[in-house]
Amino acid sequence: MAYKLDFDLSALNTAQIAVHSFWSHSKASEKYLDVTFKYPMDAFEFGLPIEYRRTGLDLATKDEIREYLPFAYKACNPDKWGTWKMDQKAFWDGKPKALITRPFFDILQRDFKWKCRSCELPKNDNPARRTQDIKEYGYTLATKTVRCTRSCGKKTTHLQLLPIPRLGVHGYETWSPELRDRIIKVLKRYDAFEGRKINSDSLLPDHKFSEIRWDHNTKRSSLEDITDQDIKRDFQLINNQRNQQKREACRACNKSGDRGFPLGIKFFYEGNARWPDDVPRRGKAAEKGCAGCGWYDLEKWRKSLIKRTSVIPS
Repeated sequence: MAYKLDFDLSALNTAQIAVHSFWSHSKASEKYLDVTFKYPMDAFEFGLPIEYRRTGLDLATKDEIREYLPFAYKACNPDKWGTWKMDQKAFWDGKPKALITRPFFDILQRDFKWKCRSCELPKNDNPARRTQDIKEYGYTLATKTVRCTRSCGKKTTHLQLLPIPRLGVHGYETWSPELRDRIIKVLKRYDAFEGRKINSDSLLPDHKFSEIRWDHNTKRSSLEDITDQDIKRDFQLINNQRNQQKREACRACNKSGDRGFPLGIKFFYEGNARWPDDVPRRGKAAEKGCAGCGWYDLEKWRKSLIKRTSVIPS
């Protein structure tokens, strides 16, 4: 089913990129653009995510999408497919227990075209689990329900693997599994929302400064050499549910200028409920406008609230 954004999709078109339609996979809370990427030797059609939580992709405005498209175009260049496939072979060779999921992946990566789950992928009692496994490994896998025009003729789930680096490619910062583990270790498995240490399996590193307000001059070129001090300054740990809540709060704030507040407690340790008039909405300088919001720094917000109300925690 096609959906509409609040701007004309043709505004995103360039000589190399054509954007045709916007659609949603509501069950997975994913949003996509149907695009054609034109390269010197050929053109390729992709279902390109603009909201895809597993890689942290969350693009809501025309400017954000326009900035992202060249990154995706470059990543999907067929000149890069050979190297990309070699890298993935090394990844899957390191997962000898993934014997059921790997055949699905191998078919999806053959030509990066849409595949009917009913007649083009291996028969399996739980194909949705295979899809979820591939996504959880950090791959960008588009999902759409349409009628199969190749073999079975049924209206079925179709999947398309995109040759985008695992964990995503966009103007934001991403981290390897090893760096994720290091961030969790440096922050001592402390859930900033719960205010206590918990099992690290449920924790996600969260940028305090919401990525929705970043521009391409905000991110670091690499996180691999980040210091412990910078980790403590720039990150907090929360679970996926709280991460989604924060994203919605930051998206609403970015759109309306009304700052969010956790737990329904309208308290700000700096500023008030409105975005400051003298602070830009995007770029590194925008971080000043986030300070004082509970979602920005949950631990500082909690300590400031306790101090303000003179409540002594047990």
